[in-house]
Amino acid sequence: MAAPTPSTAANIMLAIYEKKTTSVEIYRPLRQFIAYNYSEREAQNLEDDLQLVKQMRSDLERPPDSLTARRDLLQSYYKALCVMETRFPISPNKDHITSITFTWHDAFKQKQKASQQNIHLEKAAVLFNLGAIHSQIALSFDRSSSDGRRQASHSFMASAGAFAFLRDNASTKASIGQSSTVDISVECAGMLERLMLAQAQECVFENTIAKGSTPGVCAKIARQVGLYYEETLAALNVAPLNQHFDKGWISHVQLKAALYFSEACYRYGVELHEKEEIAEEIARLKTGISALTEAKKSSKGAPAQILEAFSKLEANLNRNLERAVKENDRVYLMRIPPSASLPPLPSVSLVKSMPMNETLDASKEKMFASLVPDSSAKALSRYTEMVDDIIRTQAEKLQQGSELARVRLKEMDLPDSILALEGNFALPADIKEDVEAVQISGGPAGLEAELQQLRDLRRVNQELLVQTEELLQKEGREDAQFRSQFGTRWTRPQSSTLTKNLLDRLNRFAANLKQASDSDARIERSIRDHFPLMSILDHRPIEAALPTLARPIMSLDANEDAIVGALKQSLRHLETLGAQRAGLEDMLKEMKRKDDILPKLMTSTGSYEDLFRKEIAKYDHICEEIAKNLEEQEQLLLQIQAQNDEFAAIFNLEDYKASREKSYKQIQAAIAKYREIKENINEGLKFYVTLQQDAITNVKQQCSDYVMTRNIQCREMIEDVQRQMAGLSFQDNKNSGSYNYPSVTQRSTSQNQSDPSPYGYAHPPPYGSPPQQQPLPPPYHHQQPPMGGGAPYPPQNQQQPPPGSHEYGQPAYPGWRGPYYNSHATGSMPRPPYTVQPPYPPHHQSGYYKQQ
Repeated sequence: MAAPTPSTAANIMLAIYEKKTTSVEIYRPLRQFIAYNYSEREAQNLEDDLQLVKQMRSDLERPPDSLTARRDLLQSYYKALCVMETRFPISPNKDHITSITFTWHDAFKQKQKASQQNIHLEKAAVLFNLGAIHSQIALSFDRSSSDGRRQASHSFMASAGAFAFLRDNASTKASIGQSSTVDISVECAGMLERLMLAQAQECVFENTIAKGSTPGVCAKIARQVGLYYEETLAALNVAPLNQHFDKGWISHVQLKAALYFSEACYRYGVELHEKEEIAEEIARLKTGISALTEAKKSSKGAPAQILEAFSKLEANLNRNLERAVKENDRVYLMRIPPSASLPPLPSVSLVKSMPMNETLDASKEKMFASLVPDSSAKALSRYTEMVDDIIRTQAEKLQQGSELARVRLKEMDLPDSILALEGNFALPADIKEDVEAVQISGGPAGLEAELQQLRDLRRVNQELLVQTEELLQKEGREDAQFRSQFGTRWTRPQSSTLTKNLLDRLNRFAANLKQASDSDARIERSIRDHFPLMSILDHRPIEAALPTLARPIMSLDANEDAIVGALKQSLRHLETLGAQRAGLEDMLKEMKRKDDILPKLMTSTGSYEDLFRKEIAKYDHICEEIAKNLEEQEQLLLQIQAQNDEFAAIFNLEDYKASREKSYKQIQAAIAKYREIKENINEGLKFYVTLQQDAITNVKQQCSDYVMTRNIQCREMIEDVQRQMAGLSFQDNKNSGSYNYPSVTQRSTSQNQSDPSPYGYAHPPPYGSPPQQQPLPPPYHHQQPPMGGGAPYPPQNQQQPPPGSHEYGQPAYPGWRGPYYNSHATGSMPRPPYTVQPPYPPHHQSGYYKQQ
């Protein structure tokens, strides 16, 4: 049975135990057959080969000394069996070797066993054990290292190749006998191949994570792991395997399938977040969480490693989901698509079943080479060519018959016209898919909500511009007021000189918004103008908007129902003939697969030609059935043509076709226009979000930094002017004829400020955090002089500025918080580059909304 094997990774994998056998005497029957059918001398010449076969069978019955030695033994013994199969007919037939009976126990239920007097069971069991040994070798490697993971993946692929070879070459023949076991059946071999591929891909995934590959690559690899496990689980849940494996097997595979599906959702969600596709990210994360939740219901008795991996992954999914939901609610405001509308996760397979044809090729084996004459081999090859020619010719006839029926029906517009009459007509697949995609995205009726998003984003950008401009204007007014009050004592540069670059940038952004507003208006006009055309896409189902094939208003003989009934019956008969052809083709292939005349060739003493004619004759009745089927179809197509002509005349079919084609074109035109408008809206949304995040918010912060710096300078200059007016600062400034800017810088330096600004003023501390020394007063309120010397300017001119309404860091409107709109509210404040403009618009911005 399968053995869970611990590994250094966070999960475990499965290895397969070998099938057990009983001892069998093989040497004596083979030697007796050679001596009796050939000669005693031939038997003596082949003594070494007989002893070698005996020794390999004996070694096979004992436990292995090492895994690699066991693998080499199984490969050598299988090639020996292939050589023996063409030379020693082992069967219950009295003319064959009847004293050899091979017995093998089921690998998963060892109480069950099979015994057969043919070599097919022996070959199938050896191939099964070869696959099992490769799986054990894979789990013997240390997967904590890159080389260990690579070697384990390679061995799992070799195991998958062995099970695939078993399925394609030995399972069917071994299952023909009355005694057989489930483990070597076609279904079980196919299931084990999928399981080994899943574990090989899992090793690749572990290596990919260790190398730090991108989330997109990891998601594709993880999804393929999940797909392989899902295929394995599907095989385990149907007969004959559903009653053969214990629940631990099924639980393990089910948990792995869910784990790697959710892992793919998590990794893909990370990639979507980087691309700012938040809506799909949320939907993918929810899908992954649901899969884990559902799988945990059947996790009773599961290994602790898998349950721990479940817990860690679920925590990661929930953390990313919470982050994405918050960002969507605050920034993106995107509609979350339903999980059913999401396309399948991308996947990529980096593993495949290793081909075993060359490894197990016995054509170059020298064992028993002198026993079979070349004439027998050549005769078998000739017979095979004769059978292949029959199969190829008949298959071409069947294919031509099916293609002829398809073309003739298409020319008569059948069965579409019948379906249209019954109200079951469907759109062509390509149009249907396009309409469904439009409806999933909201359809024409949902465009108004997206237009509202455009309006909201435009309003937010305009409000941010107004707020920013008001900051600069207010600072300019205060500077002018103090300049008029203090005259020549007010020596700092004028605000209009310093804010010129900032105001120019604000004007450019305003021009961009004006042009974007014009583009929005064009979109709204386009929706109004084309809504009647696009409204057809809102029909659910879309077929309700198509014209119907109606019965004639007046009928002379009222035989419409009889005509329709006869035509439908003929179509059903034609469908039956097509199913018969498929069955005949399968019968041909099945007969060829089971057609093995080698034992007859080896024992035949007459002419090979007589044997060939006798064997080929068994294909004659299938060839006759094929010819009869094709002739009957030809007659039926002529009958359908006549019935369809009468049907078209009564139901005015040509007018219906014209009306239907017109509807198709209208739907296609509506889809094209909807996509055009949708693309323009998406472009507008992207423009406004990018403008707000990358441009306006940035310049607003620079303006806030500028205003804060000027306010600090203003307070310092007022204090200095007060000292001059009071006559207290003469000694401190005796060497200066005007305001000493460096002294402000020095004071700023004493307050642990960083580099001075480009204008010689000290750069302020980060807004929202107090200086390390005595805190400064608010920027728009003035304290009394430190030494009580009176007002800083004449009382008659004193004005109290109103409190600032736009403090630095104020959100654009209530509810807008977070890093996208207040990215520098905390932490160190960068030096404001007032004269350096950031690149805008970004290089990736399209040309629909262009900068003026």
